[in-house]
Amino acid sequence: MDSVRYDGERRGRRVPIALKILVAGGFGAGKTTLVSALSEVRPLQTEEILTGAGIGTDDISGVETKSTTTVAMDFGRITINDDLQLYLFGTPGQDRFWFLWDELAFGALGAVVLADTRRLADCFPSIDYFEQRGIPFVVGVNCFDDSRRFSLEAVRRALDLDPDVPMVLCDARDRQSGKTVLISLVEHVARQRGEPVPTP
Repeated sequence: MDSVRYDGERRGRRVPIALKILVAGGFGAGKTTLVSALSEVRPLQTEEILTGAGIGTDDISGVETKSTTTVAMDFGRITINDDLQLYLFGTPGQDRFWFLWDELAFGALGAVVLADTRRLADCFPSIDYFEQRGIPFVVGVNCFDDSRRFSLEAVRRALDLDPDVPMVLCDARDRQSGKTVLISLVEHVARQRGEPVPTP
């Protein structure tokens, strides 16, 4: 990264450091929505229409109104300042696309796991994946309009999360709410590394 920065500065332009953050969670948890709300550029999306071919493969219980699904990834970008950019990679939520995860996770700073209380068990594969690989993560409980509200402590117990894993209530449609989730992740990573916690 230093050599890239040096070459850019030598040519008279600044090359910002890019940090990768994953946005994960179950099918229909709001990953594409969150990336879209946060990205300062038009996000790259790989959504396809759900068809009858997915019957028996794709479980849409609890999210019956969902008509599309991510088949590869979502991508968005946030510029923090001239020296730092965040690249957001939304993972596919269905089991049949799990083979993509290792490529997407390579070099990631950390991850956001979106939880949908209507389908809370869908979080477990994402949580297990990041725990097994030592990738720091936070859990954002996406507050859907038609979902029952639970306290963060109740969700923590249901997901059997370690006490040090941050949890945040959020609305994936709202940019400021999404920023709060990202700030929680960056602070969590800094604490794990023993670095000063940045102030927003």
